[in-house]
Amino acid sequence: MINFLNNKINKLNIEINKEKEMKFIRFYQLLIEWNGKMNLTGITDFEEVVEKHFVDSLSIVKVTDLKKINNLVDIGTGAGFPGIPIKIMFPHVKVTLLDSLNKRIQFLNTVIEELGLHEIETLHGRAEDFAKKKEYREQYDLCVSRAVANLSTLSEYCIPFVREGGAFISYKAGDSKKEIEESRKAVKILGGKIQSVHEFQLPETEINRTLVTILKEHPTAKKYPRKAGIPTKEPIK
Repeated sequence: MINFLNNKINKLNIEINKEKEMKFIRFYQLLIEWNGKMNLTGITDFEEVVEKHFVDSLSIVKVTDLKKINNLVDIGTGAGFPGIPIKIMFPHVKVTLLDSLNKRIQFLNTVIEELGLHEIETLHGRAEDFAKKKEYREQYDLCVSRAVANLSTLSEYCIPFVREGGAFISYKAGDSKKEIEESRKAVKILGGKIQSVHEFQLPETEINRTLVTILKEHPTAKKYPRKAGIPTKEPIK
């Protein structure tokens, strides 16, 4: 198990030590244990979890230097991806995990306690609500999300959390060219600019991924994000 984990993470040109290895193993064990009680992931095989969750989460190193990031917020974190793998590998980063389902928050709190992670918090609620609060709005160097949502919609949820000069990085599956092009106007209205689109395959797999980096150039207008449900039903066009 450990050799497989090591080899995969090393393919991203980042080094893992014994302490971090054990945290990933324990994270996997908790994921499987809790998955029996609630639906956290459809992926349960260790090697698949390493490739499709751990390495996928850490693939962000291809487009940003996490050593220079002080804090990040993970929107719609689900079972803790990408936030917890990033926290394990880059413990200096202060991490906020936001999810709308309280059961998942309970799982995440258990993971944080069991792994002995520090300077990491969980928030139960909607991005639309927390993005309006001054203690979270435009406070983060980086916002990340692997949530499955249209990029225009996701940008409205995420960009308000990012400070000027910071970035929102969206994890996308496969070919997202059309979706990315259609989001450009929304991104601009929200104060951002699509800086780069990085397409790649997860190491030694045929799984296609895309990382979209959106730079925050201007403050987001106070009316965004709109009320719960509206960004999904009526994306900015």
